Amino acid sequence: MATAATASAARFTAVGTGHGFRWRTSSWTHRAFFPNRRVAAPLRCRRHFLAPAALHKPDFQIKEEGQSETLDYRVFFLDGSGKKISPWHDVPLHLGDGVFNFIVEIPKDTSAKMEVATDEPYTPIKQDTKKGKLRYYPYNINWNYGLLPQTWEDPSFANSEVEGALGDNDPVDVVEIGETQAKMGAILKVKPLATLAMIDEGELDWKIVAISLDDPRASLINDLNDVEKHFPGTLMAIRDWFRDYKIPDGKPANKFGLGNKAANKDYALKVITETNESWSKLVKRSIPAGDLSLV
Repeated sequence: MATAATASAARFTAVGTGHGFRWRTSSWTHRAFFPNRRVAAPLRCRRHFLAPAALHKPDFQIKEEGQSETLDYRVFFLDGSGKKISPWHDVPLHLGDGVFNFIVEIPKDTSAKMEVATDEPYTPIKQDTKKGKLRYYPYNINWNYGLLPQTWEDPSFANSEVEGALGDNDPVDVVEIGETQAKMGAILKVKPLATLAMIDEGELDWKIVAISLDDPRASLINDLNDVEKHFPGTLMAIRDWFRDYKIPDGKPANKFGLGNKAANKDYALKVITETNESWSKLVKRSIPAGDLSLV
């Protein structure tokens, strides 16, 4: 395993430059980033889609360590000098004009449960585990899924608007509804449209519904009602997907607050503001970090 990790440590995605991309590739990266080349990829690599660049943030690189679909697989973020950074703490949240950075952990139409490792230095993306085994959703997720950097759901804060539920100790989740499958590790510009207040085993786990500015319909969609008009049934489908995905494993359905319905854009922006403030207190150590990495 150590040999595999060492060998894969040299694999990078593209680095954005003023005149295109600079590539450092292996046969794996050619398979991942030159999809028109008919090179047979091992089946175990096909679940993961890495970003050819951190879109809209060209100073970032993506670096893999370990083999995909193993316990020690990690996707690290690097700055322009090659230094490791945290996608959770070091990628800015706000871009102005109601636009935010969104980090893709799970590309749409995939099932491996990838997430930022909030308890590891530099918080790389890894595959979640349970009882020492890699986790997969029982079926593919239908949207790009990931997190808003520089946000945190405070587990000591009881939200009186959502049944007094406590935060889940994670960054805020994003469900990006655009038509394009994004790449794991991509940083996309998104605008929030709505939010769902999921309650998972008593913990509040916000789902911000957003759309990438690169989507062809992005200019038409600015709030909850626009989602219903241009993506009919999507909000209900998102709610039902997250409500039911644990049922095949014998667990009860998740619940939702706020009347079991999506709240509008203004409410979503309020959630983002509040959780960004909580994150700020966390990194300033005004709130105990526990096992969370602040590096």
